[in-house]
Amino acid sequence: MTQNLGCNHAVGRSIQVTADDRELFTYVYVPTDPQLESPRPYLHPIRTLGGDLVSVFRPHDHVWHKGMTWSLPHFGPENFWGGPTFSRARGYEQLANNGSMDHDRIDALDVSDELVRFSHHLSWHTQAGTHVVDEQRTLTTRLTDDGWVLGYETAMTNVSGGTIQIGSPTTAGRPNAGYGGLFWRGPRPFTGGTVLAPQGLGGDELRGQRAPWMGFSGKHDGVDRASTLIIVDAADNPNHPPEWFVRSEDFAAVCPAPFFSEELPFAAGQTLTFRYATLVADQASDDARAALLAAQATKALTS
Repeated sequence: MTQNLGCNHAVGRSIQVTADDRELFTYVYVPTDPQLESPRPYLHPIRTLGGDLVSVFRPHDHVWHKGMTWSLPHFGPENFWGGPTFSRARGYEQLANNGSMDHDRIDALDVSDELVRFSHHLSWHTQAGTHVVDEQRTLTTRLTDDGWVLGYETAMTNVSGGTIQIGSPTTAGRPNAGYGGLFWRGPRPFTGGTVLAPQGLGGDELRGQRAPWMGFSGKHDGVDRASTLIIVDAADNPNHPPEWFVRSEDFAAVCPAPFFSEELPFAAGQTLTFRYATLVADQASDDARAALLAAQATKALTS
């Protein structure tokens, strides 16, 4: 049976994208988070076509994790991730450097049975109030052969007047902790689940490896079901294929991390563009199905 996409708009707050009136995700573009959590737009809840939840919001261990977000923990001296900042000399330390990504205006909200497209402009401000980035962000939603796919594009322009070094806790001295970029945190039941990659099924040992895509399969509490999420990094992204920050043992997380082990200089006036496709599907995946889902998501990046 053919399904139709739709959208509910809580004006000035969020959009909810649906398939036959069943929620696929809510994108909160004007958050109400405290400054310590680096307020920024996020996707949560995220659901499969079958209705199963594949995201978590403000988990007690890291309250600044918000479903799926664009988050940068080492943006020069500033933190657009939330919580403490890591340094080689002091480890993790809470500083007055938690910036925010602030919604300015909606530039497009196009809705049809086959496509939902939302584009908006944001201004990034440090905790001290300095305007450092103008961003154009676009989200597109399509149904695929086996689930649905979210296209996520960000174009960031450095308006700070100086070069900003974008890095990670690893570039600051913490081994194998190169998180930063498009970050997905899975629900509690996914802990101990399976990391998916072109290299084959695995777990935390895949962290730091390079690949054009990675993903995760996890089981749900209360129902005899599992779900899969795949993220594809566009071939024209800086530092493609990226190193990936993935976790399974302590919690479920997938993040294509373009600044994992090497800082990227972001010059004054420069625009950096990153594109991703995230496919959400019902049921667990083996190597063969994961590759097929990745191919569907890759196709969505070029359509």
